[in-house]
Amino acid sequence: MTMTGSLKAGAWAAAALAAVTLWTGPVTAQQTVRVGIHGADIGSLDPHMSAQTIDNVIHAWIYGGLVRFPAGTIDPARIEPDLAESWAKSADGLVWTFTLRPGVQFHHGYGEVTADDVVYSLKRGGNPKTSAFASDFQSFDKVEAPDPRTVRITLKSPVPSLLGLVTAQRGGYVVSRKADQEAGGQYTAKAIGTGPFQLDEYRPKQFVALAANPGYFRGKPKVDRVVYRFIPANESRDLAFRAGELDLFYGRKEQRWVDRMKSTPGLVIDVFGPGELRLINLNTSMKPFDDIRVRRAVAHAINRADFVKFVGADVVTPNPSVVPVGYLGYTDKVTRFDYDPEKSKRLLKEAGYPDGITIKVLGSNRSFVEPYQLLQAQLAKAGITMELQLIEHTAWHSQIRKNLSSLVVYTAARFPVADIFLTQFFHSASAIGQPKAVTNFSHCDVADKEIDAARIEQDPKRQIELWNQAQQKIVEHVCAIPLFDEDQVWGRSAKLDYGHELKASISFGPMITEQTTLK
Repeated sequence: MTMTGSLKAGAWAAAALAAVTLWTGPVTAQQTVRVGIHGADIGSLDPHMSAQTIDNVIHAWIYGGLVRFPAGTIDPARIEPDLAESWAKSADGLVWTFTLRPGVQFHHGYGEVTADDVVYSLKRGGNPKTSAFASDFQSFDKVEAPDPRTVRITLKSPVPSLLGLVTAQRGGYVVSRKADQEAGGQYTAKAIGTGPFQLDEYRPKQFVALAANPGYFRGKPKVDRVVYRFIPANESRDLAFRAGELDLFYGRKEQRWVDRMKSTPGLVIDVFGPGELRLINLNTSMKPFDDIRVRRAVAHAINRADFVKFVGADVVTPNPSVVPVGYLGYTDKVTRFDYDPEKSKRLLKEAGYPDGITIKVLGSNRSFVEPYQLLQAQLAKAGITMELQLIEHTAWHSQIRKNLSSLVVYTAARFPVADIFLTQFFHSASAIGQPKAVTNFSHCDVADKEIDAARIEQDPKRQIELWNQAQQKIVEHVCAIPLFDEDQVWGRSAKLDYGHELKASISFGPMITEQTTLK
């Protein structure tokens, strides 16, 4: 979805001029793309160590993987070669062999990419000491390099998304073994990849500057430089664009922002996938949510239409299921809990709470703040008092992973196959507190059988049936209450041409590639 518009000027212009004087970064050349991102600083340029959007976006410009999505898409059926030029799998799906593209070079003279670098990277991505995505690789048995151009992966059991694990994203990014060992655990300082842009300069809390990779195997980028500025305040990014300081910036996932900004001259608003599914996870290991009647009372107390209206129909997609819309294996044929606060009260009374309940909830002070208030108001009508404690975003992530909140509102997207989302959010092995905990905040276990069976099922039709059954069980059991899929929203100058049609991006930000131009 794309929108354009014209200026509202006045006070905006004066404020924008003030914003210009604050920029003290490097002088920009004609073909420099200036990007404004919503964080105060980078989390890590180590692609295996951060799942934050602010980091994911820039990782995709620096690194490559064995395979990749074509720029602007996230369709698993369209995965194509990246560092590998071809691959094959055994009949039982347990052994995958990749042949590397010859001559691909790491940035800054770190040499040719070899199978040893790939093996090192995949083992690094699967190690919880060096990767935030180690759980993705639980099915890996061995990763070997029979020769400098061959990588062989042996699995413990078949997985429906092996290419997703080795694509250019998350733990699938390939790093230079030599650079990582030289960095001694400080890979942000090195950030040696194979992508179209390479690290040039990093100033903490100011910017990361990237230069075009002259040896990029698909051809030198048409853009000479990318400057990735940290501008945490939403209004400041808007002003910086109006002042001519930015060519591309992180927007706000709100209809109000879209409606206000679309009148800005020269601005194109890009709304694209993947949609991040917003779930209300109910902690079934805690009272009162150990009682399904209470969980169903919460489900009937929530008016999804109000949430969609509040956030905005242009930036969200209603979703009744616990897997994002469009994922392989997604179904909307699940139980629906209609908005009915009186029914909620009856269910609470049946569960032994005639006077209602009070729940204590931890919330992030950076995301979902205003909708939390809407959630409080809706629950109150059903006799459910939500005592909300807003804390700093990083601390919130830490606290919810210690089982300290009875309800967790979480927004996420994953590789677009149902298996990964179901496994990480709803399989008992991923429950908070378990040795292999991921993001199962609800401690759900009702669909383990279907999730496990689908993972090894060789018949694609039967595999999808199992994923559909798992979704129905999880929704009916009210492990979580899905609200909607929240799309990505960015603003860009009409002079910036990505060089491809932007429908979706696995990094949650636009891909700047060797084909990107700035008029």
